[in-house]
Amino acid sequence: MPTCTRLAVPFRPTLLALCCSLSFAAHGAPQQPPQTDQALELGATSISAEAIIPGALPPVYAGGQVARGGQLGVLGNQDIMDVPFSMASYTEQLIRDQQAETVGDVLLNDSSVRQASGYANQSQLFVIRGLPLNGDDISFNGLYGILPRQIMSTDALERVEVFKGPNAFINGVTPSGSGIGGGVNLQPKRADDVPLRRFSTDISSEGRMGQHLDIGQRFGEDNRFGARVNLSQREGDTATDNENQRSKLFAAGLDYRGDALRLSGDFVYKKERVNGGRNSVFLGSAVTLVPDAPSAETNYAPRWSMTNIEDTLGMLRAEYDLNDNWTAYAAGGAKHTREMGRYSSVTINDNLGNAQSSASTIAHEEDNSSAMAGLNGKFQTGPVSHRLNFGLAGIWTEARNAYVFDSARTSTNIYNPVTGAEPRRNNPRNTPGTDFSDPTITAKSFMRSAAVSNTFGFIDDRLLVTLGLRRQQMVVQGYNYMSGSRTANYDESITTPVYGIVFKPWEHVSLYANRIEGLAKGPVSPVNALGRTVIGGGQAFAPARSKQIEAGVKVDMGTYGATLGVYRIEQPGAGYSQIIDATTARFVREGEQINKGVELNVFGEPLAGLRLLGGVTVMKTELTNTQNGANDGNRAIGVPSFQFNAGVDWDVPGLQGVTLNGRMLRTGGQYVDAANKLSLPTWNRFDVGARYTFKVDQRDVSLGLTVDNVANTKYWASAIGGYMTQGDPRVAKLSASIEF
Repeated sequence: MPTCTRLAVPFRPTLLALCCSLSFAAHGAPQQPPQTDQALELGATSISAEAIIPGALPPVYAGGQVARGGQLGVLGNQDIMDVPFSMASYTEQLIRDQQAETVGDVLLNDSSVRQASGYANQSQLFVIRGLPLNGDDISFNGLYGILPRQIMSTDALERVEVFKGPNAFINGVTPSGSGIGGGVNLQPKRADDVPLRRFSTDISSEGRMGQHLDIGQRFGEDNRFGARVNLSQREGDTATDNENQRSKLFAAGLDYRGDALRLSGDFVYKKERVNGGRNSVFLGSAVTLVPDAPSAETNYAPRWSMTNIEDTLGMLRAEYDLNDNWTAYAAGGAKHTREMGRYSSVTINDNLGNAQSSASTIAHEEDNSSAMAGLNGKFQTGPVSHRLNFGLAGIWTEARNAYVFDSARTSTNIYNPVTGAEPRRNNPRNTPGTDFSDPTITAKSFMRSAAVSNTFGFIDDRLLVTLGLRRQQMVVQGYNYMSGSRTANYDESITTPVYGIVFKPWEHVSLYANRIEGLAKGPVSPVNALGRTVIGGGQAFAPARSKQIEAGVKVDMGTYGATLGVYRIEQPGAGYSQIIDATTARFVREGEQINKGVELNVFGEPLAGLRLLGGVTVMKTELTNTQNGANDGNRAIGVPSFQFNAGVDWDVPGLQGVTLNGRMLRTGGQYVDAANKLSLPTWNRFDVGARYTFKVDQRDVSLGLTVDNVANTKYWASAIGGYMTQGDPRVAKLSASIEF
């Protein structure tokens, strides 16, 4: 048995597990049958996964990092060249090769996406085409409202799919109303025809350790039944000073694929705890120049801050082929969340980084359920083909909250943080709104919709025209924290259309254009603000309709491809204009944010062993119709002038199984305030990595090393929402996996 000696204590358990696994593979694995000298050689054949298994995900593109398409809500699984939209789908292979632990790690590969922290918590917030997407508004296998909150692990994911642009028609309105710039859908893992037994372990430069077991198997006649189980845990210090994380995940996916009927079910349990988590930074009114970011490892959050989140979710899905041309489907899921946090937020008071830290205690619970059903079909009328889609969707949410904000403030400095003693908690039990053991209902919502679309195909489907409508109803109710009485209630219905066209002038080229809309539930005006009673407080505003026009070209050369798109998004009543008029004490919802951009993305394997993944997005934003015209013509908050990604993955010639990779992220300047007086500078980040794959007794073994932010650059990564998120420090991670 291999031996491991003179190891530092943090490395010993991880490498011991690896040694044991290698020993099992070398000595305890069943012997393979002897190979014969005669080999049967088959010619190259191009086979689509969809041709073998109806309803399967689009196949993986050359190089294995992205897929040829993804799930587009009511339109179903689509090839990227056949739809009038911009999209990307990142694969499990990319996730494993890059050691991407969270969905945020995966989306770093997309030049249209940037990441920020949530509002004074540990949640991941994504900015697509310059507009925010909350983690609560990411879908799971097409269903909204059932994903775990804040930090989403990739350990049980097969694909991370990104739809760029408003998508109210595609998926319906999101639970919290974000996602106007784009949406994300996560696809769970399913068992393959080849059995899988993979154990992985990793350790970071700070000693944070993780283990992951991935088991997949199909059973029965024609492998009709499948099971995929993922168990993982990680615990230890992060690269940020005095920050510690612990996570656990159990995910089970079962499926059945018959001749006409396909069933699948998922169960996920996830628990996450973060101690001393560094979060966002706010700017006080006295700041006239944004202070430089402190050193990358600096943690201005107190040691006593924490968040603890526990999620349990389940989902069922069924598809039935009525005949060769028509398929009916239905899906439903539910989630329960329990979250308890002791939070701290930092507000900078001057240009020197002096600040005050405030504390709060917040309990949050959610019970959500979601369902959808539909019918997809195709038929021919003379020379015109039709792809007809009908869909129904519904989301029910209930949120319960309790909170207390501490009155005391702690003086600190972002360059030399002062933790201080934890302020005394105030938790008057049995008081509505502040009893953390029994949070009160603060919000309920019910959203349902019906959609219909038809894609007309002309000239042997070289010209595709998509027309569709979705009728959506939103019922939103708000409740007072203290009394429990209902303070807001509205029931609004609205129709969002979609128009799209694809023209394929040549075999490898698609020209496309679309007009599509986004929809977000309207805000509820506060009852008190600025020390005054707001006139008409508690009023719920109508939903906000956003509009996008986009056109572009897609090129697919078989082993590599590219997309180029130009878009314009108009979003009314953006966050910057939801203010209190100090003169009239009314809640004012005015203004419009216009985002215009150009996107270029490249992907694939242009040369054998050389994989590329990158792109550039150039954006221009403008505020119009702001209150009294004060900010008309200014750029919107938190929208960089450009975003650039360049990623390469290279198999080293002459070194069997050795691969090197690197990635550059460059993000342009952005404003922190609507008046455009405070801004963040352009920043760069470089990531590098290497991996080595080999076999031990016919068992695949992989060793990997990644270093993120290799230069340990200090920078403010985002200003979305009017607060600042600092970029992560350098972290190195060593991993090993074996299939047994």
